[in-house]
Amino acid sequence: MTDVILPGATLGVMGGGQLARMFVHAAQAMGYSTAVLDADPSSPAGLVSHHLIQTGYVDEAGLAELAQVADAITTEFENVPAQALNTLAQTRPVAPAGAAVAICQDRALEKAHFLACAVACAPHALIETPAQLATVSDDLLPGILKTTRMGYDGKGQIRVKTRGELIAAWDELSRVSCVLEKMLPLAYEVSVIVARGRDGQVVHFPLQQNLHREGILAVTTVPAPSVSEAVSQQAYAWAQNIASSMDYVGVLCIEFFVLQDGSIVANEMAPRPHNSGHHTIDACDVSQFELQVRAMTGLPLVDPVLHSPCYMLNLLGDLWLPAGATQQQEPDWAAILALSGTHLHLYGKTQARVGRKMGHLTVTGETPQAAHAVALKAAAILGIEPF
Repeated sequence: MTDVILPGATLGVMGGGQLARMFVHAAQAMGYSTAVLDADPSSPAGLVSHHLIQTGYVDEAGLAELAQVADAITTEFENVPAQALNTLAQTRPVAPAGAAVAICQDRALEKAHFLACAVACAPHALIETPAQLATVSDDLLPGILKTTRMGYDGKGQIRVKTRGELIAAWDELSRVSCVLEKMLPLAYEVSVIVARGRDGQVVHFPLQQNLHREGILAVTTVPAPSVSEAVSQQAYAWAQNIASSMDYVGVLCIEFFVLQDGSIVANEMAPRPHNSGHHTIDACDVSQFELQVRAMTGLPLVDPVLHSPCYMLNLLGDLWLPAGATQQQEPDWAAILALSGTHLHLYGKTQARVGRKMGHLTVTGETPQAAHAVALKAAAILGIEPF
């Protein structure tokens, strides 16, 4: 991975969802061709890419075709099998590497990596056997039982207050490998997105403050209004250490909990561009997706500049399915786009479902107060609870 891969080459991505779609847009804007591997013939990224390889992630013929077509390859999300990335890496540059993605795929490995990097995280215990369940310390209750793999947007997680609830929750999760995390006195959540190049250079975006509802990101605010300089610097330092320790190449997001006493603990990380970074398309001089292109191709990284305070609203399928409606309805985009500073991004998904990410709306303004006022107007039009 020493040669720079210049525009005109083809960049491949494993996965065809909205993150891949925005990556494809960024790559194409910079002059690259793109290839998407996804089993869905109408995946959001596949619909806009130069090449669609319609196979599953571990299909040998599909992987061979992607390696033949693409000059470098990345992944859209952490649940792409690490072994598939390792297979591709035998013949093509792959960023991030399968070894780093494997850590992010498993909550137990992830927390062990945090601790190995001297990064604080919530007290926790691994539960894989009835014996481990029986010996869980009462100090971890109340807590949150999470599957070690395949959990996202609040899925695979159950809050438990008592040992009886813990036992029932593990049964409900089919007794798969889980981590029990102690519930901490949370003040708010922040995330930091870093990009690390092949040469070890690391750049980062300003810290984002995130509001979740029903386990799904609802609103991201930048600059983060509640964050002290000390918290920001600690988050940046920890994120850089985590990325460097994995010899990471690409964009990495790490979520942190800020506790009521002002301390911070790492929650989880994602080896890819992140939902909380979508605002960077409209509010920064370089987006997280462009930085992913730069990192995987060996192009120079630049320190991103936030040129506009902003609010990013997730647009879930609920908005297309208002109460009492007998069929799917399109929100009033004309009214939204009549508001100054609104930037609408829809992901090309035709079927709305409750909780499904259909798009996002970024609202920029000259000041945080101005952006907030417009974002609240947009939320009222859409039927989103104010924030």
